[in-house]
Parts: sequence; structure tokens; C-alpha cells
Amino acid sequence: MNFGTITSTLASLSLLSGGLGLVLLITLALPAGRALLRRELAGRERLFLGVAWAVAGVSTAGSLYYSQVAGFVPCVLCWYQRIAMYPLVLLLGVGLLRPDGSASRYGLPLSVVGLGIALYHVAIQFQPALETNVCDVGVPCTARYLSVYGFVSIPVMAAGGFLLISGILAGVWVAGTDEGTA
Repeated sequence: MNFGTITSTLASLSLLSGGLGLVLLITLALPAGRALLRRELAGRERLFLGVAWAVAGVSTAGSLYYSQVAGFVPCVLCWYQRIAMYPLVLLLGVGLLRPDGSASRYGLPLSVVGLGIALYHVAIQFQPALETNVCDVGVPCTARYLSVYGFVSIPVMAAGGFLLISGILAGVWVAGTDEGTA
């Protein structure tokens, strides 16, 4: 596969992931949606954790591809996003092996923090005046190495992955809680 094919595939997957993650999070925000997800996820938590693990794995592989193969030097915010994403592969992988389903509780904060960083990164790429001098050294965070479909940059791809992982983990967590505590 060449660079263009890999990039357009990752961009498309990230858009799909972001859309599915938004749908899950909106569904979780509604009482009827939480009840629906509890019913639909019952007994399938491991399957959904597996999907979240796969998303984290593809996101990690994509970031490594862009830095190690394509030669894109990560900026400071890219590193922070990696700090949130890379451990998710290990944490969710171990969570798949454990019967207690605690991976969603531990992975969700990492995913939400990573999502926040990715969204801030996207914002400063489109509005450089918002940058708070986090990336003064080395590569500027406002730089875009690529722009697929006119707007999908590497931080947009990361945000899509974090959105889906957050939605899945929140859903698994809600599905595992009692009706009155969610």
C-alpha cells in the first residue's frame, strides 16, 4: 500500500469512528438511550471492549506509521495524544483478559483526556490564534502535515479514535452499572 491509500483509509476510518462515537455519546446522554444500551450491551461487553482495543491499536499503528515511516515529526500536542492513546492498547488488551470488566473505568479517563487534547489541537490548527505557546519548541502544533478531504488532519484522526473509544467505554461502564446509579 502506498502513502495515499493508507492516509485516505485512516482518514475515512477516523470519520466513521468519530461519527459512531458521537452517536454513542448522544445516546448515553438520553435516559431512554442508556436503557437501550444496557439492553443491547448486556453480555456483549467483551465484544465492545475488543472493538475499543482494535481502535486504539489502529490509532497507535497509524501514529507510528506517520512518525516512523512517513517521517512526520510529532509536535508536543501529538506526543500528549500518544501518551493517552498508547496505554489504551495495553490497558484494554489486559481488560479483555480480566473477567471483572474494570477496563472501561480505567480507560475512559485516558480516552476523554486524549479527546480533549485532540480537540484543542484541531482547534489551533484551524484557528492558530488560540495556541497558548505549548508548542514553542520544535514542530509547531499549528502545522498540518496532511489534509484529507480538505479538513482531516492527524489530530482529527486522533479525535475520531478517541471519540469512538470514549463512547464505547462509557457505554460499557453504563451497561455495567445498576439502573439507579447511571
